[in-house]
Formats: sequence, structure tokens, C-alpha cells
Amino acid sequence: MKLTKSDVMLNEKDSLQDMLESEKQLMTIYTTALFEGSTKAMRKNFSANLLGVAENQYLIFTQMSSRGYYEPKPANKNMIDEANSTFKKQKNALKA
Repeated sequence: MKLTKSDVMLNEKDSLQDMLESEKQLMTIYTTALFEGSTKAMRKNFSANLLGVAENQYLIFTQMSSRGYYEPKPANKNMIDEANSTFKKQKNALKA
């Protein structure tokens, strides 16, 4: 079976989603590299790259959001209270 160009092309939504996921993966990689960097110059470079990737990720997110491709669900009060409770428990556990 021979694939045509239309069979392998991503639509706009899928392309943006792919770019967003790639930027998220790059953020993870640069964060790990920053933690592991052994020289000041290397850490500065990783930090600058991480900030650039974070900006790209946000720009892609805003494009997806403006097109209706990415609609975060608002958190209700119970979800917020539960998250606060979880983090307070973790904070207290770290103090002990």
C-alpha cells in the first residue's frame, strides 16, 4: 500500500499538540540537565535554554487555546482544598 501526502500530513490541531508535547519533553530534559550540570557556564546555558523552551511551550499553549484546541477545566473548590491539604501534609512530613 502506497501512502499519499494527505495520508501522512498532520492537521493543525495534531501539529500543535505534537509541538506542545515536544516542548514539554524538552523542559523535562533541560530541567534534568540543569540539576546535573557540573559547571557554572553549563548550568547557565541549560537555564537559558529551559526558559526559552518554557516560553515556546506557553506560546503554543496560547495558540491552541485561542483556537479551541486546548481547554483546561477549571478547578472546583473541592479540588483546590484537596490539593492544599495534600501539600500541607507533605510540608509537615518534611518538617518532621
